[in-house]
Parts: sequence; structure tokens; C-alpha cells
Amino acid sequence: MRIATLTSGGDCPGLNAVIRGIVRTASSEYGSTVVGYEDGWVGLLEDRRIQLYDDEEIDRVLLRGGTILGTGRLHPDKFREGIEQIKENLANAGVDALIPIGGEGTLKGALWLHENGIPVVGVPKTIDNDVNATDYTFGFDTAVSVATDAIDRLHTTAESHNRVMVVEVMGRHAGWIALHAGIASGAHLTLVPEEPFDVDAVCKMMKKRFQRGDSHFICVIAEGAKPDPESMTLREGGIDEYGHVRFTGVAQQLAVEIERRIGKEVRTTVLGHIQRGGKPTPYDRVLATRFGHHAAEAAHAGHFGSMVALHGTKIELVPLAEAVKQLKTVPADRYAEASAFFG
Repeated sequence: MRIATLTSGGDCPGLNAVIRGIVRTASSEYGSTVVGYEDGWVGLLEDRRIQLYDDEEIDRVLLRGGTILGTGRLHPDKFREGIEQIKENLANAGVDALIPIGGEGTLKGALWLHENGIPVVGVPKTIDNDVNATDYTFGFDTAVSVATDAIDRLHTTAESHNRVMVVEVMGRHAGWIALHAGIASGAHLTLVPEEPFDVDAVCKMMKKRFQRGDSHFICVIAEGAKPDPESMTLREGGIDEYGHVRFTGVAQQLAVEIERRIGKEVRTTVLGHIQRGGKPTPYDRVLATRFGHHAAEAAHAGHFGSMVALHGTKIELVPLAEAVKQLKTVPADRYAEASAFFG
């Protein structure tokens, strides 16, 4: 059997571990070969592929962040228009199964390819942990670890200066990173996209903390968090060419409002892409390796149109259609748990 794989969308710690898991499993258990398409769907469309070998080099990538195949995005219209070229490229390469590794957008593309007759097994990837039908995605643990370490450091400088610190983490539509990093770091408030916030209530909480003699206040906010329109106006950033909302820096805008309303010095820290760079944590290496292993096994078993998923401690297969049905957002009860520690 000949398997092809690619990584699409944003980079993510653990991508190389998945690639290694696919290559090692295909080679050692089935004697199959694996090719990788460069730069995601673009490489597939342009037929840019490399041979991946079960050797010492593939073993070393386990430790590396990013992706040895490169990644990128392709406009959905160009993707759909290229279906015949994609089929031709896969046929010419002798590919029997395709394993795309990516988030919601990539998995929607994988489902569309499956519906158009291409044998596909998906692997979920996102630091945001917002892919449906799997408990966790690799990359999330690394992102939370990076964010938690940064917030831990901000506590000491905030204490020294009696400041409010507003820390912006990734999370466009789901606040999982903010939720977990906020709890793990002992932040005094966490704001997520799922729950619009009231600026007056935020300021009241901060005032109360300082009035009782506390030295500082740490607020963690997801990049996609939004205020109640009645309490604060957030600048609009429009939509990019892929249909994604352009964010305009909610942390900085909130910081200006806080400083104006309570008269305290406020500093912002935007963690940005450091959350998705660097070495994956051991947890993410293990999960990504298991995903790669089970994806290769599913491809050899002919379980196409499916995605590998973590359920408890087991890796199981779910339909791609189930995986892309909706985003997995932070439920109200999980946010309520966190809110017990606010203030």
C-alpha cells in the first residue's frame, strides 16, 4: 500500500510526531510506503511530494515543533476547482489512501474529498482543542503549558508593581486554552468567547481585590472574547480571504477601558504564536504518535471517511461528518467551575 499525508492550516506542536507515527507503522507493520505533500492542500494540488522513509531521520522529528512538510491554506474555491487535478496527482503517485492532518477547515476538506471518491482518514490537529468528537487534540497541552508558564512569570512582576495584567491567549471561537491556563496559573479572571463579558463587572471585581489589600490582578482573555456591546465597543477587523474574522486586539482595548475606569496601571501581554511553536510536551508527543499509528492502521483496514479520536484513554474512529458538525466550545458548566476562583 502507498499512503500520502499532509499537514494543513496553522502549525502545531506534535505534527511531526503524527507523521512519524504514520511512517513507522506503515513500514514496520505493513511494509507500506509513505509520501508527504508539501505545504498542505497547495502541495497536493501542485503535486509537490517527497518520499518519507522509516529511518533515523524520521525518528528525530518526534522532538521537533512545526512540520517537516510545511503547511499553508488554500482558498476553498480553488480547492474545489482542483478536484480532478488532485485525483490525477494521487493516481500518478500510486496513492491508495490520504491522511490529512489538520483542524476544522482541513477536516471539512477531507470530508469533501471522501465524498468525491478519494480514500481519506483524518487526524485532528489544533491547539484550540475545538474539534468535535475527540476529547483532546494534540498541541493543546503544549499551548496551555506555554501560556501557564508565561502567566506564572507575570504574577511576580504584577505583584512588584501593584498592576493589573491582561494576558491574551489564542482561541478564536473556543476558550479552552484560556480556561485551562487560567485555572492552572491561578489567574483572577478568565474571559472566553463563549461568554460575553461586562466591563463594569470586570472593573468592579478588580476594585474589590485591590480594596481588600491584594497586590495585583491577572486577567486571562482569549483572542476571540467579546464584551457585551452595551458595556464596551470593540473595533471591527473585517474578514480575511478565507472567511476568518480579523481580530483587533481585545486585550489592549480592554486594558484601556480598565485603566480609564479604575485608575490602575494596566499592562498587556499577547502571547500569540509562541503558543504553537517549539517542542511539543511529552503528552502531546504521545497523543500525536498514537493518532498517527491508528490513522495508518485505519487506512490499511479501509476505514475511509473517518477520523481518529481520543475517547477517555482509547483511540477510536469517528465519522468525519461527526467531527466537522460543530465546533467543540467551552460548555457553561466548565466555565462555572472556573468562575468559582474569580476575584
